[in-house]
Amino acid sequence: MNTSLVTPLSAEGLFEMLLPAPPATAVFDCDGTLWSKDTGYEFMLWSIAEGLVSRSASDWIDARYRLYRAGQVSEIAMCGEMVQLYEGLREAEIRNAAAAFFRTQMAASGFPVMRRLVSAFRSSGTELWAVSSTNHWVIEEGLRDYGFAPDRILAAKVEVVEGTITSKLIDVPSDERKALALERAGVLKPEAVFGNSTHDAAMLAMARRPFAVNPSPELLVLAGRNGWPVFYPSAE
Repeated sequence: MNTSLVTPLSAEGLFEMLLPAPPATAVFDCDGTLWSKDTGYEFMLWSIAEGLVSRSASDWIDARYRLYRAGQVSEIAMCGEMVQLYEGLREAEIRNAAAAFFRTQMAASGFPVMRRLVSAFRSSGTELWAVSSTNHWVIEEGLRDYGFAPDRILAAKVEVVEGTITSKLIDVPSDERKALALERAGVLKPEAVFGNSTHDAAMLAMARRPFAVNPSPELLVLAGRNGWPVFYPSAE
């Protein structure tokens, strides 16, 4: 597929396509779609630097991440382990840490045009959903000002027992698991879905109107093959 034939939408074109008749339901990936940074990775580094996890735990996750980058650990396994890293800590401590992380590290990383789009959807009564393989403490904090209801944020999660984080995974929504998480939540055919990588491909394929936002090279090829609109918020 010659990706040079894919003509990206402008912000004006995106809004003209979506806002005259806003979707009843819109689903967003977060990292790379609503903001530029990989918050799961960035929060992992920040929390280690802040001394939130033990030296042995930080050494373990560093070794696992190196294997992931070498292709020896899967995306889903890595994303799950980046939540299990906080086993034994109090959930309130991690929630407070996530708030501090976004306040100090992420303030300038959001795409203003995507925030405007979400705001326009919210004003029009669109049902907003977010699906991410990053831990839910970080994603919930990042979306606090966007207007997503907490029960419509589907992200990587472990079981919490009496306020203490365990290593028992509840879900890691990535790849096909993003689509499955939406289906379990009763979102079977979302009208609009926005994602930036092939890890979003399954949920993009569910949508009546899929949009490749800031797409990875692999997703750009898939978008060209399927005729999905492409938008680069970093250029707006």
